[in-house]
Amino acid sequence: MPKLTLKQLAETLGARLDCHSPAQENTLITGVVGIEHATHGHITFVANPKYAAMAKTTGASAVLVAEDFVGLPTETTAALRIKNPYLAFAKAIELFYQPPRYSAGVHSTAVIDRSAKIGKHAHIGAYVVVGPNASIGDNCVLLPHVVIYEGAQIGNGFFAHAHAVVREHCRLGDNVILQNGAIIGADGFGFAKDDTGHWYKIVQSGTTTLGSDVEVQANACVDRASIGETHISSGAKIDNLVQVGHGSSVGENSLLCAQVGLAGSTEVGQNVILAGQVGVAGHCHIGDGVIATAQSGIPNDVEAGKLVSGYPAIDNKEWLKSVSVFNKLPELAKAVRASSSAKTAEVKE
Repeated sequence: MPKLTLKQLAETLGARLDCHSPAQENTLITGVVGIEHATHGHITFVANPKYAAMAKTTGASAVLVAEDFVGLPTETTAALRIKNPYLAFAKAIELFYQPPRYSAGVHSTAVIDRSAKIGKHAHIGAYVVVGPNASIGDNCVLLPHVVIYEGAQIGNGFFAHAHAVVREHCRLGDNVILQNGAIIGADGFGFAKDDTGHWYKIVQSGTTTLGSDVEVQANACVDRASIGETHISSGAKIDNLVQVGHGSSVGENSLLCAQVGLAGSTEVGQNVILAGQVGVAGHCHIGDGVIATAQSGIPNDVEAGKLVSGYPAIDNKEWLKSVSVFNKLPELAKAVRASSSAKTAEVKE
């Protein structure tokens, strides 16, 4: 396990070290731990104001904080001051955590079609299948039971965890990560009712395209289009159990959090954040920079830059006012009934 002094760590992260005493500079840091559980030798961080008080009582030897954070250093805890503590925290983890390394080679149980092309330094795990005319770039890692269908085109630095699947003729850019069970290019949900009332399957003849630096997490599905393509732009991140419907598009650096569902032909702009369980109706356009809070339902287009909540999704401030009124409904109803009873009594008199 790597060990760095606080001074070395500050220099590596580009942070300003603020110590209670000069001796703290030489404190050895052995790991990164959450603020509640950190002890001597650990570094932690504060990016959310609600944890600010804990920074003053934590057992950590140092805390990554904003440049203007008040309350540190103390006799036992130094401050590493930096513009973006959360990003610095992410980089600090990389210094201390060593992920598994996969040496180049092809497992004896892997099945790779003769027409498939795989670049240099590939790690192909047990029971991997790569279909005809598939192409994968350099430095790929395919862990056990990954399946790459016929004609898939994948760039350099591809990392697919166990049981990820890339379907036929899909196109993926460089440095794409697929977590366990992610499915790229499964058939879109397309059916037409025939004259007898039965659902007739619409052939999903299109494809799915992922740009570079896209990550699709566990058991998420990005469906192929019936015609044309489903497109996920570079830098987008798709969380566990997300469903991207056929023919949808997601802009650069957008986040689709857990259990988000996009119906077919949804257009999501750049730098959008759809929080957990947000649902978007088909053929809607979500503008750049939109944020939808958890469990919002979006049945219509949303203008760029909006913060929306609730169902049907409305401006967040209006939604908060509505919730406040909703919580008072029992009290208001009681007052209305009392007033009505009083008026009825007056009439009888």
